[in-house]
Amino acid sequence: MAQALVYTAAALLIGICALGTAIGFGQLGGKLLEGSARQPEQGPALQAKMFLMAGLLDAVPMIGVGIAMFLIFAIAPGMA
Repeated sequence: MAQALVYTAAALLIGICALGTAIGFGQLGGKLLEGSARQPEQGPALQAKMFLMAGLLDAVPMIGVGIAMFLIFAIAPGMA
């Protein structure tokens, strides 16, 4: 039973991280288009900053997957 809770926690961790990243990418892309529409000459500078933020935003699900794998492979087998 305890292993099932660890697996559920890992699944929730990965899912919530993925959902948060998807929302973040949507807002980031929307703000890029909005800023480029207001000031077209700033488009390349805004795009460079957007790619930098997208790289940082990608770190969130990777950290979540790492913690989930730690829960599954290091914590759960010890509960059996």
